[in-house]
Amino acid sequence: MYAATQYAATQRPGACSNRSFGETLSCWSDEDLLHEYNMTQRREVFETLVRRYERELYNYLRYFLGSADLAEDVFQSTFLQIHLKGHLFEQGRLFRPWLYRIAMNQAIDMRRRNGRLPTISLDTAGEMNDNADSSLATTIPGPEPTPVENALVDERANHVRKALHLLPDALKQVLYLVFFEGMKYHEAAESLGIPFGTVKSRIGAAVKKLNFLLAEEGATY
Repeated sequence: MYAATQYAATQRPGACSNRSFGETLSCWSDEDLLHEYNMTQRREVFETLVRRYERELYNYLRYFLGSADLAEDVFQSTFLQIHLKGHLFEQGRLFRPWLYRIAMNQAIDMRRRNGRLPTISLDTAGEMNDNADSSLATTIPGPEPTPVENALVDERANHVRKALHLLPDALKQVLYLVFFEGMKYHEAAESLGIPFGTVKSRIGAAVKKLNFLLAEEGATY
């Protein structure tokens, strides 16, 4: 095994090779950062990982838990587990699905302790990205809409939000990971600890259920 400093030196991309150790960390992969932290326990390495996921993971947890305070608690407990169990991370795996699997387990435990909590709306999730115009209704591209077209978009968005909230948690989880977080099916499967085929079937079931719910609402656009 390389010494920590030797490993660090060999992992620096060319564009970062002339920078100080702390400055190069932003160039490292998640997996290299975790490996380096396991070897050295250097605080700046761990903090780089935390900063890299603090908004993305926090937003996911707030969506799932419906509470900013609980999301913050679970975020902290998730990275505590990374600190405590990082040595169990298997070489060759991707860090992001592993992180989300730990976060999901922590979130489920939190929900069990606190009772079932409602999820927040998609427009609220947009506010969490510090962008007041990032709601579903305003992210649809196209030419400048007329007031009537704006009203139609708002109506569609409301129908979709209502339908999403009626989905079972198992279906909402895969939809959020795949369509909101941009995970591939195999990454979502690893994050949720379920087979690849189950992700595909849940996506199919979720889309079918959404279409059914939207049709019931008369939202056949």
